[in-house]
Amino acid sequence: QVQLVESGGGSVQTGGSLTLSCVASGGAFNYHTMGWFRQSPERGQEFVASVNWDTGRTNYDWRVRGRFTASRDTTRNTGYLQMSSLKAEDTAVYYCAAADRDPNTYDDFGSWGQGTQVTVSS
Repeated sequence: QVQLVESGGGSVQTGGSLTLSCVASGGAFNYHTMGWFRQSPERGQEFVASVNWDTGRTNYDWRVRGRFTASRDTTRNTGYLQMSSLKAEDTAVYYCAAADRDPNTYDDFGSWGQGTQVTVSS
């Protein structure tokens, strides 16, 4: 099973930017989609964004569309989540995940990263 290692979390002020990375180890990223999710006490688990590994097609939750950009570098088996115009409500633990088929539910993601904290102060 693929192992996902996340990095790039930290603390920023409102309006700032941050980029998260998700590196797949244990071989090539032989999965359909890399997804990004976040977990917070106020809202629980939320879908954030996803990127198709072959085509680069992306999907975004309405709360982050226009501010966040998901991408991937297939030669480095690495996915990225670029975040800008950050708001206090973006504060959460962010997770990357891998799906081996076109995902429609959380159950379609079989491998998850360890999570990285993003804190946005007002």
